[in-house]
Amino acid sequence: MKKHTSGFLNLVEECKRDIEETNVDAVRYRQLEGEYLCLIDVREDGEWERGHLPGAIHLGKGIIERDIENLISNQDAEILLYCGGGYRSAIAAYNLKKMGYTKVISVDGGFSAWAARGFPVEKPL
Repeated sequence: MKKHTSGFLNLVEECKRDIEETNVDAVRYRQLEGEYLCLIDVREDGEWERGHLPGAIHLGKGIIERDIENLISNQDAEILLYCGGGYRSAIAAYNLKKMGYTKVISVDGGFSAWAARGFPVEKPL
């Protein structure tokens, strides 16, 4: 497991106080119920290529704030963000909330928790 710096962890905790979170079990349940989910993977390109949640869209943390409005113009749409462990997605959720998106949710545990549960993973063609 990656060791994060205290400054980064403090930033994540500050963001988490102002956002909504869910977990991978709730996401998988909603998928199995046939619910459409707007899942956005905010990880780096190489991480995405190694595998991602089924049906996810890739908008890396470096570009999501720049490109989100072109992809999702409805600021009231529910958007689920995930990364490797739930830290980068929390920061991205915080930023999108500041941009006016009202239903942005970070998936705590991210891809690591998803894979650890043995849930299905897609890979790009």
